[in-house]
Amino acid sequence: MIAVESRARRPLAKTAVSVVVIAHALLSHGSQGFSMIPTTTRLGGGRRHQELGATTTLVDTPISLPTIDDAKTVTFSKYHGLGNDFILVDNRGLSEPVVTPTEAAQLCDRNFGVGADGVIFVMDADDAANDLKMRIYNSDSSEPEMCGNGIRCLARFASAELGLDAEAFRVETGAGLIVPELLDTVVRVDMGEPELVGAKVPCTLEPTDEAGRVVDAPLVPSVDKDLELEATAVSMGNPHAVMFVDNLDALDFERLGPLCEAHAAFPARVNAEFVEVVDARTLRMRVWERGAGPTLACGTGACAVLVAAVLTGRAERDCVVRLPGGDLRIEWREEDNKCYMTGPAEFVFAGSARVPPVGSSTA
Repeated sequence: MIAVESRARRPLAKTAVSVVVIAHALLSHGSQGFSMIPTTTRLGGGRRHQELGATTTLVDTPISLPTIDDAKTVTFSKYHGLGNDFILVDNRGLSEPVVTPTEAAQLCDRNFGVGADGVIFVMDADDAANDLKMRIYNSDSSEPEMCGNGIRCLARFASAELGLDAEAFRVETGAGLIVPELLDTVVRVDMGEPELVGAKVPCTLEPTDEAGRVVDAPLVPSVDKDLELEATAVSMGNPHAVMFVDNLDALDFERLGPLCEAHAAFPARVNAEFVEVVDARTLRMRVWERGAGPTLACGTGACAVLVAAVLTGRAERDCVVRLPGGDLRIEWREEDNKCYMTGPAEFVFAGSARVPPVGSSTA
């Protein structure tokens, strides 16, 4: 069982209604479960936190929780970037994440946990010249190198809740140093230079040019006998396979997504992006994320999509990328070869969760 404490401060906006519904539920499911008990938790859907007067207790009487001898309490805030949602944990002062990958997967469970695409740990930087370090566990317990939407959420969390007064942060990630910059209502991120050499993505498809790039290469072996997919391999610190299609809505996304993620041509698995070109300045995409499955947005994926579209002559270097959760502005600047991503990062709610060790029972 994961017990999460929560109390609302005012009638809630649409973005947080589901939290009120969850707050009245007590579920059990073997050794896992999810319950809400009254204490202080902030809820919101806008770009900043607000103190909103007297609190309203959602549950009139405390719920008696089973005793879990070794349960750990994790204080967190939940943020989302275009619906790609994350549990943010202040992990400074510790050398390793406060929860294990398996415990993170429990927290991410949308039925028996808090619910998220991943858990982000904000840690002390290794280099004194930098501000923070980011680690993340996906909802399947895997650890990716970086997450574009997640790092926007990290920047907003660091500014709003950790008291770090800066317009930009130097953040160490598994993909290298990333610099998110807080603007008025959005966060712009210097995502660095894309890696295009197929072997370094990594991708084992036959290179299509002398530079070793894999651009519009047939995906062999095929994942669909009736559909010939061509992939462009791009790394934004994590691997991406970008595939252009004529009609995104007609695509059998739920079937093709996991097949492409686990395709043999990508030994580290891959984030699979399916893209429809609207015009030279607008791209539509859906993404099957490595380790998270279908998500509403993917920042590194949006960058990879623009890079692939430019390489194949389908788009200009400054585009709006439309995702199920909303739009991102992506630039691939010729002067420095870097990608820049601009988009929102919004606070959802905060609380604390009691996380039992894996295998414990509350029966």
